[in-house]
Amino acid sequence: MPPVRASFLALLPVALAANLLVSHYSGNLYSLSLGTEGGGNGTLSIQQTLRAGGVMPSWLTLDAASGSLYVTDESNFGGSSLTQLSVSADGTLQTGAVARASGGELHSCLYGGSDGKGFLAAAEYDPSSISTWKLPLSSSTQSLQRMTFTMDGRGPVPSRQDKPHPHSTFTDPTGQFLLSADLGADLIRVFRIDADTGHLASCGNFSTGPGDGPRHGAWWIPGGTNNSSSSSKQGVPGTTLYIVNELANSVTVWQVTYSLPSGGASSSSSSSSSSCLTLSKTQSIPTHAQGVTPGPGSKAAEVQVAGDFLYAANRNDKLFGPTSDSVATYAIDPRSGSLSFVESTDTHTYFPRTFQINRAGDLVAFGGQTSSTVAIVARDASTGRLGGLVATLAVGRPGTVNNEDGLSAVIWLE
Repeated sequence: MPPVRASFLALLPVALAANLLVSHYSGNLYSLSLGTEGGGNGTLSIQQTLRAGGVMPSWLTLDAASGSLYVTDESNFGGSSLTQLSVSADGTLQTGAVARASGGELHSCLYGGSDGKGFLAAAEYDPSSISTWKLPLSSSTQSLQRMTFTMDGRGPVPSRQDKPHPHSTFTDPTGQFLLSADLGADLIRVFRIDADTGHLASCGNFSTGPGDGPRHGAWWIPGGTNNSSSSSKQGVPGTTLYIVNELANSVTVWQVTYSLPSGGASSSSSSSSSSCLTLSKTQSIPTHAQGVTPGPGSKAAEVQVAGDFLYAANRNDKLFGPTSDSVATYAIDPRSGSLSFVESTDTHTYFPRTFQINRAGDLVAFGGQTSSTVAIVARDASTGRLGGLVATLAVGRPGTVNNEDGLSAVIWLE
């Protein structure tokens, strides 16, 4: 497929070279190359197509330091798998171990071990479970732990909240705790990590608003230190968690506190039964501007933080055309972590299930599930504002609205 080109904004660097990785619900993985050419144009092209990732590859978790890529499989019809691949600096993918999984795996994350990458946890949406595995994988690897949740009756949105539906797993900035946003139960589940064994122990559940449908989370730490390696075991005062709510089309703000073991010293193994992370909700803000009511089919998807700005993608709001959805930009108050709406801009994709900001903070990659397109959009790292379209490319066959087909994930290889 030939590359598709679009004009750069003046704020972009003159030369640009990067690689991205993409998964598609059809069972393919793709390695993309982003570059520039004469005349100030950007170009995206497919460098490799690989049949891998199970029946329905749904999420990509990258360990760039070791060159390992982990792919979950959303299939619920038997034969679901968890795949480990090797990825080189130029984006070349090679299939490694394939382990058996329970099925229905969505979002996943690395956690535990000596470096925070010794184990992998995955949310299993329809089975109402969270499963974990010890890394590296092999063909004989079995789930290390599987926790299945129940609830009494249906939630406020009966069609979507018929039972617990864990939608994500992610660690806190200290690496001591793993959290899961449960769309079906309107809960944020918190687990204490035993770094040596990978065992997860429940550390409390925190209720969102009725019918919120929490989906994904992102962290902010005062002073711009938004990475786990910079955080002490006691946590940083002012640490804030943001949860995007799919059903309510909102973002909620949660202040984080850490309770320490008796004596005031945090356990380095994260296994102390008396230590925990607690959450206190301080704000809820829509994913659209005041006065804008999204259509009945609109549902928020992903949330990301870069510097003192937060971004939340909307699917099927059609704010920029019949097949072009929006992303909301918010400014983060550097003292309180609260959000103020800045603007809505075009993702240049339809059903943007996934997006990621690059390390430099000057580009955003959006993955349109239904359009099955990757769109690269400029970002001003100082103002946080998103700019024009840099490049776009159709990857695999398009999906259909509200179905698990089309493009499932896009990440930067860096």
